[in-house]
Amino acid sequence: MTIDLPTDVRTAARLLADPAYVDAKVRASGAVEQQVDVTGTAAGAFTVTTRRALPTEQIPAHMHALVGARIDVRQVEAWEAPLADGSRTGTVVVEIAGAPVRVTGRTSLAAARPDLARVTYDGEVRAAVPLFAAAVEEAAGAAVRAALRAEQDVAARWLAAQGEHHGDAEAAR
Repeated sequence: MTIDLPTDVRTAARLLADPAYVDAKVRASGAVEQQVDVTGTAAGAFTVTTRRALPTEQIPAHMHALVGARIDVRQVEAWEAPLADGSRTGTVVVEIAGAPVRVTGRTSLAAARPDLARVTYDGEVRAAVPLFAAAVEEAAGAAVRAALRAEQDVAARWLAAQGEHHGDAEAAR
């Protein structure tokens, strides 16, 4: 899955490493509780760890018995230091507490155009649930894709607002 960020690749990296932005995108995923931790900076390598509690209405009803009243999701994105052009790669792991589901993969950030950065996620969803693995994997994959679509929308609004604030600062000078 890819998400496009309407900005250059270096600004996109700063966005991905901004705890306030990460908190906003986690809230947009429907989290009823969240925790965000960013270590490192966009100038080098950085790691973004989020924990979020999601209500179970986001998953198929027949899966509720497996996960309870809410889903506790831990996501870790470990981004490597940038290359000379600002692009970078990393890894992503998503785990659901109390459920035998895990998403692992690679992620990359690269310029699609000078004013458009593209984040690509390529991974696998694995569920260790006898008889239900395929259904659980499909439900988890759909939830991850929905969260990434929400992230793209949040990023566009966030960058537009930052541009407005930047423009206001420029006008005040």
